[in-house]
Amino acid sequence: MIEISLCLIVKNEEAVLERCLTSVKEVVDEVIILDTGSTDRTKEIAASFTDKVYDFTWVNHFAKARNKAFSYATKPYIMWLDADDILKEEDRHKLKELKSTLEEKVDAVSMDYHLAFDGNGGVTSSIRRFRIVKRERGFVWHGAVHEYLEVFGELHHSDIAVTHLSADDGHDLTRNLDIYEGMKASGQAFTPRDLLYYANELTDHRRFEDAVEYYLKFIKTDKGWSEDLIRSCNKLADCYINLGLPKVAKDWTFRALEYGKPKPETCCRIGHSFMEKQAFSEAVFWYEMAIRNKEENAYFQNVACETWIPNLQLAVCYDKLGFTEKANEHNEQAATFLPNDSRIEYNRSYFKEQLQLLKQND
Repeated sequence: MIEISLCLIVKNEEAVLERCLTSVKEVVDEVIILDTGSTDRTKEIAASFTDKVYDFTWVNHFAKARNKAFSYATKPYIMWLDADDILKEEDRHKLKELKSTLEEKVDAVSMDYHLAFDGNGGVTSSIRRFRIVKRERGFVWHGAVHEYLEVFGELHHSDIAVTHLSADDGHDLTRNLDIYEGMKASGQAFTPRDLLYYANELTDHRRFEDAVEYYLKFIKTDKGWSEDLIRSCNKLADCYINLGLPKVAKDWTFRALEYGKPKPETCCRIGHSFMEKQAFSEAVFWYEMAIRNKEENAYFQNVACETWIPNLQLAVCYDKLGFTEKANEHNEQAATFLPNDSRIEYNRSYFKEQLQLLKQND
């Protein structure tokens, strides 16, 4: 069985740290806490779980902090989390199983990262991150903000998920944006990744014109990988919608098709554009493609766009085309993802009436 050091970097996380560490304490063999300047009870809480709590002077660079935390690990494998992450019970069991079955040749293990949820707790947004790495490989973190761990070698993609549960207290709301603004003011060169994530931060802060500028700069580098280029096109479409330029937004939606096979999110956007024109047969094509093009182990998954959204829209499209039974089937399929949704319940009553009328007319 492998042994794991868990490494966290923290600052003023008293609202969430105990929850995080409680969720993982039984499945890791060592806990390393690197505190970057807390002024609340964070270090006190950390000390109740581990005696390996270290101070680190914050230098506006997440990768440097992550690498320092990793340097204190002593177990053969290292796992990382953020303080507002948890492992749910089923994922703890999966991690215990992984510890007993993982082959020693594996250098890194990826997990799903569940980021957003609907009203029923269903996952609506997920990405994959490498969460566990072999210590002896000396893998290094890169990037001041939205840092990434560069891994290679024998890779294992697990079915374990880390769940993100923000405290929703406005904690460090502008931190990442401030770091990028500082880099910009000091004349630091932005990598293509920096350009993309700075644009994302600008979008999150509703600075849409500035975001457009940096998405375009990212795309023009011609150095992004296909998933990021596709997401940038979709983000540009959102920005232009918010800027009141729907035609330009539509152009960028279709532009995403230049960078790889249609992703579910792109398919749903195109399907919506056809629905707006009441071209329901064309919309059906794209919504069905959204369902078919679901990818396992994709880096980024907009889960809603490959599950309930296309099914709910197909219910509308097929109804408009006169295929009531098929419309009802897709509404019921949507219900498996959103069981208590008012739109689905309304459709269910409507289709029940329509199907009864059809039966009477037969």
